[in-house]
Amino acid sequence: MPANRRSRRSFVYDSATSATAILGGLKFMSGLPRVTADEARLKSNLIQFGGHVEPLVRLIEESPAETLLERVAERIRSGSSYREVLAALLLAGIRNVQPRPSVGFKFHCVLVVNSCHLASLAGPDEDRWLPIFWGLHNFKSSQADEARRSGWQMKPVKESLVPDATRARQLFIEAMDSWDLEKADVATAGLVRTAGATEVFNLFTRYAARDFRSIGHKAIYLANAWRTLQVIGWQFAEPVLRSLTFALLNHSGEPNPSISDLDADRPWRENSELLSRIPESWLSGKTDDAVPGQLFETFRRGTPRDAAESAVEALSGGVTVQSVWDGVFVGAGELLMRQPGIIGLHGLTTANAMHYLWRNAAEDGVRRRLLLQACSFNPMFRKSAEGRGALGKQNVDSIQPAGAAESDDPLTEILADISGNRMKAAEKVLGYLSAGGSGHDLIDATRQMLFLKGRDAHDYKFSSAVFEDYRHVSPAWRDRYLAMSVFNLKGSEHPDNGLVSRSRSALQG
Repeated sequence: MPANRRSRRSFVYDSATSATAILGGLKFMSGLPRVTADEARLKSNLIQFGGHVEPLVRLIEESPAETLLERVAERIRSGSSYREVLAALLLAGIRNVQPRPSVGFKFHCVLVVNSCHLASLAGPDEDRWLPIFWGLHNFKSSQADEARRSGWQMKPVKESLVPDATRARQLFIEAMDSWDLEKADVATAGLVRTAGATEVFNLFTRYAARDFRSIGHKAIYLANAWRTLQVIGWQFAEPVLRSLTFALLNHSGEPNPSISDLDADRPWRENSELLSRIPESWLSGKTDDAVPGQLFETFRRGTPRDAAESAVEALSGGVTVQSVWDGVFVGAGELLMRQPGIIGLHGLTTANAMHYLWRNAAEDGVRRRLLLQACSFNPMFRKSAEGRGALGKQNVDSIQPAGAAESDDPLTEILADISGNRMKAAEKVLGYLSAGGSGHDLIDATRQMLFLKGRDAHDYKFSSAVFEDYRHVSPAWRDRYLAMSVFNLKGSEHPDNGLVSRSRSALQG
């Protein structure tokens, strides 16, 4: 049965079983140490999670940053499972940090949870907990930031307004279309309680990429929240998706987008006019390695509509959708190379999220829109980057493969150059891969650097995205795509983050 048509029952079953299987080196137990009545008492004015997870969430919330890792490690040694700690990390962020005024900044403590999880799965057994402990440490900074700003915490939904099964879906659609936050909040609760998980996901895919506010974080949030729920279980969906709804309806104090014509919203509407030009056979076609190059040109100089029309023209000519996605991925990598930093890296993390939503959405019309929106976003990222300064003149073809490595250990050379000369590192990556070197060995080596050197949520978000999409890019472009990633990776000469020894010591007791 296709993944996007599974029943709610199979979703919950798969989530529970896969979460147990994914970490073969770890011991999964459901029990937690006994807690006192005071520790277990819930705050009635806050959203409550219940069960075994609530005391662990409260421990994360209430422990000082200086002792949090050690206290969580004690719970792990006493029987708390990886799945429970992951759930508590996400839910602590949901309850204590709002996706306002932007779906980013302090809210990265929520956005980064799935990225930490992916890094944990891909890392060596002995380092499995390091990304999660980094996430715990990062949460405390966001929690303190929110407390300084507003003291916001998520409150329970207004139960008297929650719609029943006959009204929840339509109320949700009406509220999201009209950007009505209060109505959308109660509709989300009703929808989660009465609809299947897959149906809920597909409704959210209609809204996560409809605007460019927060430079792609809305799509990133849906993709990462959905993926984390598949591990921790659908029973936590209601608070997570209420937070997601809050994020998707963020429009930064601008006029209501449903009755305005703002730059951030225009591509979604314009692209709807192009859908009928995409042939019914759009998911089949022939590979054309010239199509990415045509897209690069529109990304460099064109408008969002130009980019979408270029994709439609290619699909109408019988080109496979993979060639369009190659253009999106590699084009985003080029922008990062031209201006390393916050805007460029988000072009890649957003492409990753959009591609995930595209692969898992059920509705054909939504999938077409997501593809065109992914194309339109690249020129929008370029425009945002231009607002921060002049772009470099490098392009996709600027990276030329370096000759043979200077030593017997090319990966060590590459990791050193990432810290000092990123273009030289990119050339060495391309040379290494062109000579038959293993992309997966390179990814493993740079992931180890992430564990040791990662200091920012973007380090985890970016690396998890590009390492995953390395296998989603066609062989003709894959090596160059990975070479471009060094413009935002950590190298061996970057300073250590200081958490590794503390985390290992805490876990060893």
